[in-house]
Amino acid sequence: MATVTSQALRTEDRVTVDVLVVSPNAKLRDELMEKLCLPRWRVSEASGGAEALTRLREHDGNDAVLLLDPVLPDLDTGEFHCIVRDRFPNTQVLMLNSHTGQLLVGTASPTPISRRVADAVNRAGSLCSETLRPSDEENSEPDGGVVRLRSMVGNSQPMLRVYSLVRMIAARDTTVLITGESGTGKDLIAQEIHLISRRRNQPFVVINCSAIPETLLEAELFGYTKGAFTGAVQSRIGRIHAAQGGTLFLDEIGDMPLSLQSKILRFLEQGEVQRIGGNDNLKVDVRVIAATNAELKARVAQQQFREDLFYRLAVFPIHLPPLRDRMEDISDLTLAFAGKFLPRVPMSHEAMEILRQHHWPGNVRELRNTIERATILVGNGNEIKAEHIIL
Repeated sequence: MATVTSQALRTEDRVTVDVLVVSPNAKLRDELMEKLCLPRWRVSEASGGAEALTRLREHDGNDAVLLLDPVLPDLDTGEFHCIVRDRFPNTQVLMLNSHTGQLLVGTASPTPISRRVADAVNRAGSLCSETLRPSDEENSEPDGGVVRLRSMVGNSQPMLRVYSLVRMIAARDTTVLITGESGTGKDLIAQEIHLISRRRNQPFVVINCSAIPETLLEAELFGYTKGAFTGAVQSRIGRIHAAQGGTLFLDEIGDMPLSLQSKILRFLEQGEVQRIGGNDNLKVDVRVIAATNAELKARVAQQQFREDLFYRLAVFPIHLPPLRDRMEDISDLTLAFAGKFLPRVPMSHEAMEILRQHHWPGNVRELRNTIERATILVGNGNEIKAEHIIL
């Protein structure tokens, strides 16, 4: 197999290009493999990161083009990308849109991407985008059950209800308020709503309202003009404007200062932002998803949160259950995390029982950290045992 370069691709009669489609979405893989059946292109597939690494090893470390789904079932995409870069430095990695099969804008790659490769993938994505677009048929199982979200693990009844609500609201531009204890996965739900919405090819902008000092938060959200304050040496748009056409995720909205809540309310009601120091109202088209682990109704009663903003945000509330209320998902979550951190190393029955008996005050985040710690403590062992579970 030869290096994938523009010159090589033009010499079709002498060069074979290996293309590997990596995605848990079988329909996406099938469509792209069919559309990419070009002369001298050898296309294969993998459903996850571990299988993809096996396929690359089979190529004996030679060059390949890897078309990668942003969400894998067994490995974090960023970690997988680092492994590929380290072990197979000449492999070109292209990030795909999970639903259309087209390339995501701004994709990075270890080596320059041939325009012909990109054009071919995008043509294939355009041809199959209609069949890959989310539909009622895809969102339901044959027996009428709800298909879980790709980035979420668990089939308990509380989570199936969450999946159903997400599927229902994704097609709308309605403001969503995600509530739940810390560590339940509110950010993952926000991302999933964006990824299966019509805005999925546009920006997904995140701002944590509790992580930015009050004096800086307004400038981060709304932007500012040159000279608006000391240090404003040039004009800058805010995060709201940066999300134009896409989704703005306001995490920990319950910690937003009262002084800013009225401005956020105005933005939500009028779809306009005014930069600090500016007089012009800038129209924006942004879908807002907010999340909080606080009890907002209690904060409204304590006059720490505006009542009108609460009702404006809570048009469509989604509550994520704590892990202690979905204990039947412990096994699936544990195996998913263990497979991510230490593939093919089983967990003993005793270790799993310890996990099932714990109360999990830190929810899924605590479980994830516990499993990551256990996969480190197991060392060169061939099984995760009870002694490796530290709570």
